[in-house]
Order: sequence, then structure tokens, then C-alpha cells
Amino acid sequence: VQFVESGGGLVQAGGSLRLSCAASGSTFGINAIGWYRQAPGKQRDLVATISNGGSTNYGDSVKGRFTISKDNAKNTVYLQMSSLKPEDTAVYYCTAETGWGPYWGQGTQVTVSS
Repeated sequence: VQFVESGGGLVQAGGSLRLSCAASGSTFGINAIGWYRQAPGKQRDLVATISNGGSTNYGDSVKGRFTISKDNAKNTVYLQMSSLKPEDTAVYYCTAETGWGPYWGQGTQVTVSS
């Protein structure tokens, strides 16, 4: 599975961004797709995932501010981020979860200035 991630950038606190992740290649065995993020010196944490059936799962720090959605026809997942905070600054990685482990994208930088 390959990913094309887009939508990262620099935004002021309180602003919004939308990330996109288009998947290509063999999508056999993918159970869910979504986003994790990693800030410098910290572990990679869950942002949001969406299952094949449409069930969503969000990290506690983004609940109520971020919304994940997908377009099955385009094999694309979106992350709408609102009310951004400086602590949301991180590299955001697209991921596809399978029974034998995750696939990862190369990441896109999101920087929120105060």
C-alpha cells in the first residue's frame, strides 16, 4: 500500500486545516485507515482512525475538534482539524491497519503558531 499525504502546513492557533491521504496499491486486508502524529521527542500517538464499516476512533486530545471521514470511491481519508492548538504541532502520519501490522505514510508536517 502506498500513500499520498497532503494538506499540512503552518496555521495560527484557532485555525483549521484538512489533511488528505490517498491510498493506492493492494488494499486487501486493511481493517481501518487513519492518522497518527508524532511531536519531537515524543511517541507516536493516535489521532483518529475509521474502520471499513465507518466506525471512528479518536485520541482524547482531539475529540470534538477533529473529524475523520473517507471517500471509498477515491480510497482517500480526510482529517478535518479545527480549533488548532500549538500542542497539535507534529508530523502527521497516514496509516492503514491490517491483521499483520500497519502500513505508514511518509508524514506531513503540521505547525500551529501561538
